[in-house]
Amino acid sequence: MTKKETKKTCSRGHVFYKSGDCPVCPICWPGKQKKLEMDFPKLSAPALRALNNANINSLTELTKFSEKEILALHGMGPGSMPILRNALKNRKLKFRK
Repeated sequence: MTKKETKKTCSRGHVFYKSGDCPVCPICWPGKQKKLEMDFPKLSAPALRALNNANINSLTELTKFSEKEILALHGMGPGSMPILRNALKNRKLKFRK
């Protein structure tokens, strides 16, 4: 049995259907993904979407959050944290305490 897909509309007006609660628009996502990958090049797609859903689009914005808050995001796993720490360290930035 498959889940029933729900009709959704993104903030740009694209209409799409999803069976889950994921708000990611499949039309907008590829462009956002490329921008996110510039600051977060080694993160998995679920981790990138987690940051996008939390409106974290740069390393500077990431510094406004603690590690615990980032780990609590749906799609963010413990394997992503060393990647984020390293990216912040390379720019001489840190997570909020």
